[in-house]
Amino acid sequence: MKHAASRELYAYWQELRGRRPAPERAEIEPAAIRGILSETFIVALDRPGGYPFRLAGTRVCALFDRELKGTSFLELWDQTSRRTMTDLLATLADEWVGTVAGVSALNNDGEAIDLELLLLPLSATRPALQRSIGILAPMKTPQHLGTSLGKLTLGGRRHIGPAVEKRLLPRFLAPRSRRGLVVYDGGRS
Repeated sequence: MKHAASRELYAYWQELRGRRPAPERAEIEPAAIRGILSETFIVALDRPGGYPFRLAGTRVCALFDRELKGTSFLELWDQTSRRTMTDLLATLADEWVGTVAGVSALNNDGEAIDLELLLLPLSATRPALQRSIGILAPMKTPQHLGTSLGKLTLGGRRHIGPAVEKRLLPRFLAPRSRRGLVVYDGGRS
């Protein structure tokens, strides 16, 4: 994660979740992340509904020069990226795996803008209430403020979160405990 807002939200999310796959959406306290609220958004993980925005910070809305609440998150993306983003959101909902990604877009003046996207799962008591909290922030302030972005293009990305970390831990590094003794598998039979 390159953007300070992404790092701050991820640290807060990690702290809240503890040993669980994700924190509850009701646990998110806006005052705790007040410094990054303007770059933060919440998306309903509602596949048939097109993944609508539940909330969007002022800077996120300013990027598109309109209020985003209630609009489809997928509408922001170009056709190729939209298919990939649909898959990423499904993975987030089904496997509790977050994503950090590079994003690019052109503003109305034709200036290329690089952004960072962070998507993290939030747990809920019912699948219909599943949400994702995220960050969408430009890597540097655009030359001309007040012009909206065109369609977003997804760049490089990687999955993040406890499910990924657990899968990536090599077998020989995972300790097994036997009566106070820790045994590390060395790979030989």
